[in-house]
Amino acid sequence: MSEKHKSMNELISEVNLSGDTLSNANDFASFLEREGMLAGGEHGSITYNDNILCYMHIDGNNDIPGPWTIWPDGDYSEDTPNLTLNAEEKDIVWANINICGNCGAKCAPGKTKSVFGKSFNNVCSAPLQFCDPQGKTLECLKKILRAKKESFIQ
Repeated sequence: MSEKHKSMNELISEVNLSGDTLSNANDFASFLEREGMLAGGEHGSITYNDNILCYMHIDGNNDIPGPWTIWPDGDYSEDTPNLTLNAEEKDIVWANINICGNCGAKCAPGKTKSVFGKSFNNVCSAPLQFCDPQGKTLECLKKILRAKKESFIQ
């Protein structure tokens, strides 16, 4: 049985977001609702039909990983065959590589990993980290999550 989820709107209302950060988080909340994705699961998971798409941390603080951060689950460059990114989108993804910070996820000191054709050292077990995504970065993140959702449907 599915766990109890809080809506993205509930999560947003529990923290102190304002300005563009609040606008972007609300935009993401609308995206999740349109796509049938549920926020607020265990460990901040966002799911589709009980399949984990990503993890989210939302606390309103300006320190990383705040005020809100999304970590896509899995290796989107390899396990989501219907996802194609243009050069600008790849640059966005590469700018959001999650370097291992010895957070306790037992991946320290990180691994060498290829992400959309480019190799990175010391990558965390969650290879991507989108902190306070906005503009084209937020749109790229949505594209990645939509492709992951579609991979669960096929």
